[in-house]
Amino acid sequence: MIDRTLRTIDDLVVADLVRRENKHALVEVANRYAVAITPAMASLIDIEDAADPIARQFVPDQRERDVRREENVDPIGDKRHMPVEGIVHRYRDRVLLKIVHACPVYCRFCFRREMVGPDREPGLSSNALDRAIAYIAAHDEIAEVILTGGDPFILTARRAADLTARVSAIEHVKILRWHTRVPFVDPDRVTPEFVAALRSTNAATFVVVHANHPREFTPDAHQACARIVDAGIPTLSQSVLLKGVNDDVETLAALMRAFVENRVKPYYLHHADLAPGTAHFRTTIAAGQELMRELRRRVSGIALPSYVLDIPGGYAKANLEMSAVERTPDGGLRVKDDDGNWHVYPG
Repeated sequence: MIDRTLRTIDDLVVADLVRRENKHALVEVANRYAVAITPAMASLIDIEDAADPIARQFVPDQRERDVRREENVDPIGDKRHMPVEGIVHRYRDRVLLKIVHACPVYCRFCFRREMVGPDREPGLSSNALDRAIAYIAAHDEIAEVILTGGDPFILTARRAADLTARVSAIEHVKILRWHTRVPFVDPDRVTPEFVAALRSTNAATFVVVHANHPREFTPDAHQACARIVDAGIPTLSQSVLLKGVNDDVETLAALMRAFVENRVKPYYLHHADLAPGTAHFRTTIAAGQELMRELRRRVSGIALPSYVLDIPGGYAKANLEMSAVERTPDGGLRVKDDDGNWHVYPG
């Protein structure tokens, strides 16, 4: 039984999650991109299955060394919209507040993989947080603040409560939205004290949870989600369409039903971003569109997410089921941003 987070390739070899003969190549991967697999996720991996969908999400792969020309260390353009440290102001009425740069697990497809991890950017210092909150306070068009990172659910209950209080005290902030994978990958962190720290009397609190495969819905994950929902916090989901994990309609339908059964409304299904070394995870947009057509035939409206692409460069999200994507005369693709501008996209 694994009782601690696995953080090195040696840890993975001992746990039989990596073959010893692959160690050298995977150390090279781990030196570039952070590794962490919690006991909750490690216990779900079938070591006899070379295509295990949980392992595929968290165990390093030699293919991560293959960086394609179209891939980018900042694939959705966070830095282009960063007026002060910790703030991403891409849309007029809302901002991201990236409070931490660490996670309990490190997904192999992460679009911020160049920015997160123990050896990457530190979390916001006290002074940087003051400046970030001052920016929000100075911009009265901001009605929604999205707490992200990293994973903000790694904060202590005390720090989470302090952050909730400070941000919700800003009069024009009406919504706090926390994005997290913790209820699935480290559910014991979702304590009643932590959940209470998320709530505010001044602003509405939402939580958006991230899972990609129905096997992630363990009894402990169910209880963690229930603690959030039972506290009166509306909860939504986001998932990433991943080749070899959930790119078949049976798995995708089971995943969306699992969210709904746990009182979580499916929100976004993201097309995998152009993060470095992640080509082996990406489907084509056409394949994703066909999956969504099949999904609509199998599940009710409350179980349907929006299939979206963050347009590379930080332009906006494109809804890939709408007229925001089309073929070009040369057989390529282009996607349309919120201002009606078209952008070429590979594939």
